[in-house]
Amino acid sequence: MCAQSVKSALLDQEPSSESFLNEILFGLQQYPKTLPCKYFYDKRGSRLFDQICDLEEYYLTRTELAIMEIYAPQMAAQIGEGVMLIEYGSGSSVKTRILLDHLHSVAAYVPVDISRKHLQHSCRNLARSYPLLDVRPVCADFNTDFDLPFSLRQPSHCAVYFSGSTIGNFERCEALELLSRIATLCGTGGGLLIGIDLIKDRKTLEAAYNDAGGLTAEFNLNLLRRINHELHGDFRLDQYRHLAVYNAQQSRVEIFIESLCDQTVTIADNVFDIAAGESICTEHSHKYTVDGFASIASEAGLTLRKHWTDDQNRFAVLHFAVLD
Repeated sequence: MCAQSVKSALLDQEPSSESFLNEILFGLQQYPKTLPCKYFYDKRGSRLFDQICDLEEYYLTRTELAIMEIYAPQMAAQIGEGVMLIEYGSGSSVKTRILLDHLHSVAAYVPVDISRKHLQHSCRNLARSYPLLDVRPVCADFNTDFDLPFSLRQPSHCAVYFSGSTIGNFERCEALELLSRIATLCGTGGGLLIGIDLIKDRKTLEAAYNDAGGLTAEFNLNLLRRINHELHGDFRLDQYRHLAVYNAQQSRVEIFIESLCDQTVTIADNVFDIAAGESICTEHSHKYTVDGFASIASEAGLTLRKHWTDDQNRFAVLHFAVLD
């Protein structure tokens, strides 16, 4: 892999505090109450999630990594040379390194993440490991349109890398909308490399989101801590607990924060009554079959070209092309 020896400043399109507040207030006004999972990832939340990825119960990361280590040369061949590689929800870019090691003549790497501090930290580490790679970070919410940075080298095409099964957090209509935006962003000749978690037994799925050490619970409740810190909320974390259950009918793990007592919460002068036993939904994690997900992607203008799975058929990485 080779590219221009250039590093640019971060393109900052981070959601404003006002946007954060408005989305939190909107979710708590719904019935049942919700909180958007994209706000899990402040600096502490990003660090906690990195730790979750190393847990024995959380098979997703190590399974996807194993698939990448075996099949990355094939994935790179599918993506092609001269690409501007745009990664959605880049996080620590661990899996990205495996892909970058096999891509040729990368025009630019564009990591997109909602957590500015975590993005800056991971980009510094990446720049040290790949001194010839043109890294163009963008702090933005990839759920909305965002601007792509300028790169000195003209790419032959664009491809989005979307790992970690994050697409599972979206309802079907939302996933279709996001995939459509990706197809538009990449354009004809572009592509998408994406990870999906496959449908499997309840025990394995629920254990992955209810680790024995309580790290996932801490990650979930950290969202309340962030609201307290950034939006002047007064959630008492000891009055809530983490819940994660598999809904087989909807093929998804549903994650909640449950109130342990009747209580009142204030956020920026907005007051909410929360009853004992009332649950606030923070995340859905949908599970798929390869054919089922390919069917959704086809509606967005994406054509499945190749896919790879592990030997236990737990996880899959799929490559789609944007055709005329």
